[in-house]
Amino acid sequence: MIDAYEEDVIEQDILEPIEDIGKVSIIIPYYNTKDYIEECLHSVLEQTYGNLEIIVVNDGSAEDDTAFLEQQVLPEDSRIVYIKSEKHLGVASARNIGLKASTGSFLYFLDSDDVITKNAIELLTKNIKDNQLIVGTTRRLNKPLDLMNISLRNRSKVLVTKKLFKVFKNRSVLNLLIRRDIFNDIQSNLFYEGTTCFSDISLLVQLITQIDRIPLVKQPTYYKRRRNDPITNPGVMQLSNEVKTTDFIKIYEHLHELYKSNEKVTRYLDLLFLNFYRKNIVLLFKDIEKVDQFFKDIAIAAKRLSRKTLANQPMHIRIELKQLRNENVKKYKKNIKTHLEIRSLRQGLKSLKKFKIYCYRKFFIKMPLKEKHIVFESFLGKNYSDSPRDIYEYMVNHNMDYKYVWIFNDKNREIPGPAKIVKRFSFKYYYYLGISKYWVSNSRIPMHIDKRKENVYLQTWHGTPLKRLVFDMKEIYSANPNYKRNFYIQSRRWDYLIAPNKYSSDIFKSAFLFEKNMLETGYPRNDVLYRDNQPKKINEIKERIGIPLDKKVILYAPTWRDDDYYAAGKYKFNLKLDLQKMKEKLGEDYVIALRMHYFIADEINTDGVEDFAFNLSKYDEIAELYLISDILITDYSSVFFDYANLKRPILFFAYDLEKYRDKLRGFYINIEEDVPGPVVKTSDEVINKIVNIVNVKQQYEAKYDDFYEKFCSWHDGNSTDKVVKKVFLESN
Repeated sequence: MIDAYEEDVIEQDILEPIEDIGKVSIIIPYYNTKDYIEECLHSVLEQTYGNLEIIVVNDGSAEDDTAFLEQQVLPEDSRIVYIKSEKHLGVASARNIGLKASTGSFLYFLDSDDVITKNAIELLTKNIKDNQLIVGTTRRLNKPLDLMNISLRNRSKVLVTKKLFKVFKNRSVLNLLIRRDIFNDIQSNLFYEGTTCFSDISLLVQLITQIDRIPLVKQPTYYKRRRNDPITNPGVMQLSNEVKTTDFIKIYEHLHELYKSNEKVTRYLDLLFLNFYRKNIVLLFKDIEKVDQFFKDIAIAAKRLSRKTLANQPMHIRIELKQLRNENVKKYKKNIKTHLEIRSLRQGLKSLKKFKIYCYRKFFIKMPLKEKHIVFESFLGKNYSDSPRDIYEYMVNHNMDYKYVWIFNDKNREIPGPAKIVKRFSFKYYYYLGISKYWVSNSRIPMHIDKRKENVYLQTWHGTPLKRLVFDMKEIYSANPNYKRNFYIQSRRWDYLIAPNKYSSDIFKSAFLFEKNMLETGYPRNDVLYRDNQPKKINEIKERIGIPLDKKVILYAPTWRDDDYYAAGKYKFNLKLDLQKMKEKLGEDYVIALRMHYFIADEINTDGVEDFAFNLSKYDEIAELYLISDILITDYSSVFFDYANLKRPILFFAYDLEKYRDKLRGFYINIEEDVPGPVVKTSDEVINKIVNIVNVKQQYEAKYDDFYEKFCSWHDGNSTDKVVKKVFLESN
């Protein structure tokens, strides 16, 4: 993305009304992006600047993507030119085809998964003046488009810079409005078709030869979607480092030879090479075997670097490039290994946290593996709970010969049994993960924890899925745009995954791309719902928590919202349930226990209703809250699948159903038809259903029986026994 530069700039204000300065040809390559093309085209058709030629080039898309585009998306609009290629030739070819078909005085390139603001072309045409091109500001599309607060002001600062290399450092032609007559022969292939990646550079170098300054509109005009599924549906720049390295070297060689007499262009290409070397090639060579594979081609390319460019590089880069240019692979391997070691150590010395990670990778993971050590963690160290707890207690109670380590955020945490308590992210945390053969967790272990081949990782997971998961989700609008990529990397470590029912087993295989050992046993955590579902046990739990024995209990356990965050990994929650009104109407017979998702456990305020509402979000074992509750209120949390084992009433407080279902996540089941209880949207409806709970139970009895058979029938109180025998006894 291009930011506004503060050097060598002239500020201008946009004041003029819309003026038609000529036709703008917007060229949109389309290849298997049916999930995005409708939004993309809509953003173009709604432009305030009307003199447009919209060229959509279908680059050999799959049959269903082509049918969707042709039958459902392309409108009857005289401005649209549709070109269909029978073969997939690549984005460079598609753009060349679009260029040759264009008739506009100006050219603008747009990717089919991106969008532009309603006044984007107006702002660019208004301010191009006598310049050959103008660039707009690009931002990331990190929410559904209709939830983004996009400014459509008619005024914007325009900055003019001579720092061409800075502007084109991103190697992209997107969001540039270019005069057609800047090119000598638009019928030739302006985009190099010999690579998958980096073809934009071939057009950018032509622009560099023609201009000496670039105006930049500061107001965002282009919103770029970062494909958040680089595993099953990657964008071009999300391809592997191997592919990108091969393509970059190829286009660098091609253009350097073509423009070898143009110092301005070769200087730009050399700067791109050095940037790519530091950010991509050095990291590629972390696998030292890759050096032999790529060394010859990179060495040939490195010989083209000018001495002037090399002189400005750090000493270690100069040494490596010299060895490349001299084709001294033996010395180069030695130096690149040292380079990576020093880089790793420097990273490790930046903070205590990074030093611990350095020690884990450099030392702990290389120590002898302890065959009888097991590390347990539940909900990122927040709880002693869930299936990891049940597995641990079963093994302790059966006197199994293992050493146990429990990970907690609180190092002073006390739990039953002989387990060693270790603070999460301490040196001991990294040490025990490094030396222990077994890992048992119900959520993901951090990305930076590398797993040995000999480790055995039991992923218990933490619920039957209602909301679409990972690779079954079209888009991710959480705080982390790398969610799918990270999840894929983390889930490759899992050796065993527990499924609570056939429905979940099938979904886990597709949503997690899981191909290893699926344990179709039911959740160990639900054994207690069969073992302890008796009045004496229930009253013991109530007394321990401090809930009056003469009160019935409503359990409210909602989920979190993907888009309701205030920082990466930090979510907020606005309580929509009117606790004051519930106390007034129900307080004589009921109290309410609040159990928030672990992402938002600290965000709930119960001031004024403390004698009615109990915030038990940090209570370790939610299964015990199921046991003491007479009614469950939830929304899109998977808790109701577990609660259904008790066959007690469930209310679904889904006040934002349309937004959550259609915009944020999507569901695997029809929540309005398939759930075993009423769906309500207001606090008054919730109260009414609780007052009439006997009628609710009768109304949903048959549906509840069907639901139980589908989602709970694997549970019989013996799931823990089955899991332990499979993972710790049969596998040894």
